[in-house]
Amino acid sequence: MMMMPGWTPPSTTPAIVVAWLVVGAPCHAQAPNRSPQDLQQALQRRYDLVLDFSADFTHTYEGGMLRTRLVERGTMLVKRPGRMRWDYREPERKLFVSDGVQLYSYLPEDRQVIIGRLPNDNAATTPALFLAGAGDFVDDFTAAFDAIQDPPADSYVLRLTPTRTERDFEFLTLVIDASTLAIVRLISYDLQGGISTFVFSNLQENLGLSDTPFTFEIPPGTHVTDTTRLDTQG
Repeated sequence: MMMMPGWTPPSTTPAIVVAWLVVGAPCHAQAPNRSPQDLQQALQRRYDLVLDFSADFTHTYEGGMLRTRLVERGTMLVKRPGRMRWDYREPERKLFVSDGVQLYSYLPEDRQVIIGRLPNDNAATTPALFLAGAGDFVDDFTAAFDAIQDPPADSYVLRLTPTRTERDFEFLTLVIDASTLAIVRLISYDLQGGISTFVFSNLQENLGLSDTPFTFEIPPGTHVTDTTRLDTQG
């Protein structure tokens, strides 16, 4: 079983949701003279101007029902609205591609593709959709400053708790560069007790990405499970 970044982590290949390194007493890293609500509004204004971006990521997943720990690395592309490409390269290849309507989850070693449908209400029900521009920083979350172990210098640590009940996570913790307001770390606490951390690097914004990286052609000989057909039949 495999899941998209930010979906509930599977038992064998924990997906893309955001993990977390908590060791010892937590630390604060808040820049002064700004309330959580001010920062929340500033983030919304900033990301309203970001049409697409690319980044490298390290994803650490810990906990959940199996009490496991897994560290994975890869690259990501995002183009709003709703287009995503998460290319996991270590320790095994996995690919998650969304064209804004459907999501393709591909495990090359297993020659398996699962096709799913994205929510059509622009809700940030998963961390991955949140990164792809779904939802609204201000309207869909309540904000408070948070604390983590060894935060980067000159950063804010902001906890966002969703106001909607239909979601796959309890809350998100964002580590935000104080000078650029870029999100450099995203931590998600899922409903199964798992903690998933993404650390981002080499962030590049507004590249003018085409739609080509967000299309997926099913390789010959691949087993396909199309859950969108099950949705229409149900």
